[in-house]
Amino acid sequence: MNILFVCTGNICRSPMGELLWPRSITDPSIQARSAGTYGLDGHAIAEHSRELMERDGIDPSAFRSRRLTREIAANADLILCFEREQRGDIVTLAPNKVRRTFLLPDFANAAAYCARERFITGATVADRLESVIDNASLARPMLPQVDDVPDPQGKDMQAFERAHASIVADLRTIADAVR
Repeated sequence: MNILFVCTGNICRSPMGELLWPRSITDPSIQARSAGTYGLDGHAIAEHSRELMERDGIDPSAFRSRRLTREIAANADLILCFEREQRGDIVTLAPNKVRRTFLLPDFANAAAYCARERFITGATVADRLESVIDNASLARPMLPQVDDVPDPQGKDMQAFERAHASIVADLRTIADAVR
């Protein structure tokens, strides 16, 4: 299964999602990557994101940004983004991914709801993630409205820490739901 994290520039939030995913979901058959709706290819992770990853014991030095393309989206089984506008950009680029594209906090809430209601089925973590995707439309009316994860680009370290904390919490929620 291929998970794709998408933010705007692919240097702040989505790289953190990509790099933190294996800490939450340790199944090697599930790969996480990232891209940006307006990203430029080949940029390193933002300085504050780098510092946060290093605090978490993750070496982000090999990371390089890339711009989201139709092909990248087509190869994703689940696309997790951080803003409603990004979701719109993604489904405009790849309309067939509309049912597989979520704001990260929405998907976390859907996973928790599906786990609580015992909607999650499957023998593997990938199967259970697919189960959340399949049941998300049923869960959506029961879920709280979520805010975007604000873009910390150009802001102070506290803005990056807030984005990081949100990503970590959402990934933990997803992992707890599909274990």
